[in-house]
Amino acid sequence: MNARWFLSLLVLAAVRAHAAEPGEAALWDALRGGGVTVLMRHAATNPGIGDPPGFKLDQCATQRNLSPAGQQDARRIGAAFRRHGVNPGAVWSSRWCRCLDTARLAFAQATPEPSLDSMFNDEADQSAAKLRTLRARLAAHRDTAPLVLVTHDINIRALTGQSLAQGELVLLTQRAGKLEVVGRLPVPREEKTATR
Repeated sequence: MNARWFLSLLVLAAVRAHAAEPGEAALWDALRGGGVTVLMRHAATNPGIGDPPGFKLDQCATQRNLSPAGQQDARRIGAAFRRHGVNPGAVWSSRWCRCLDTARLAFAQATPEPSLDSMFNDEADQSAAKLRTLRARLAAHRDTAPLVLVTHDINIRALTGQSLAQGELVLLTQRAGKLEVVGRLPVPREEKTATR
């Protein structure tokens, strides 16, 4: 009897937790409403972790770059924003080519932002300085149109505690100077055309 009662409590807790998560439609509504920051992991890359030894920021050929599938995902993300009537104000990006390419393919714009650069090889004090700079920039940002930030998994985890798949987005708001997670949007699926 106790096991059934415990199992019922677990199921009820799971149902309530799921119900509390905003659905995709509510998240798109929040984006249209303004005042939301979109934190996005770059789209899918060629296999690997980090970058090859000796890579250079100004030479994309030396870095791990978007795969053809990642390029398509980035375009689909931009198409989803347009389909839902969401027009980003500014798009800030890490200076890594995979992030800049994601931003440009999705939104046709990208302002390089060093505080979004990968922290993969950073010392702790370098990572902390990037986070302080980014938080200060976000606190000073006043445009109500959605701000899109394209960066790396390690940066997103450090800023929000969230681990995103490549191309996934997490929506944030600022309350009392702190970032709060509103919800997550997956990479849009490929739209299937109707056949006759």
